[in-house]
Amino acid sequence: QVQLVESGGGLVQVGGSLRLSCVASGGTFSNYAMAWFRQAPGKEREFIVSITSRGGTIYAADSVKGRFTTSRDNAKNTVYLQISSLNADDTGVYYCAAAGEPIATRWTVYPYWGQGTQVTVSS
Repeated sequence: QVQLVESGGGLVQVGGSLRLSCVASGGTFSNYAMAWFRQAPGKEREFIVSITSRGGTIYAADSVKGRFTTSRDNAKNTVYLQISSLNADDTGVYYCAAAGEPIATRWTVYPYWGQGTQVTVSS
């Protein structure tokens, strides 16, 4: 059983940047592909970006390419989400998730989830 804990969210101005972290415990982190999703109020959970277990391949949604990227440190059981050029549409709760490979974009594939961290972008 994998437990995930996100951190790093907060209030940021339009155009700003954030780095979110997700620390895993309870499993062999390097066995899992990791992904980030977000959910805005009243909207469905949305795939953002994923990374393979060894970090060799990153897949990002078209809506965030060039602004969001992810990385991982398997020695620290941590995956990161670097967000830049934030706009109001980026407001929401950001979740990390873990699953066996191959990586997927559908949230229903991921059995392990963190509790989420809130990102609010203000103008």
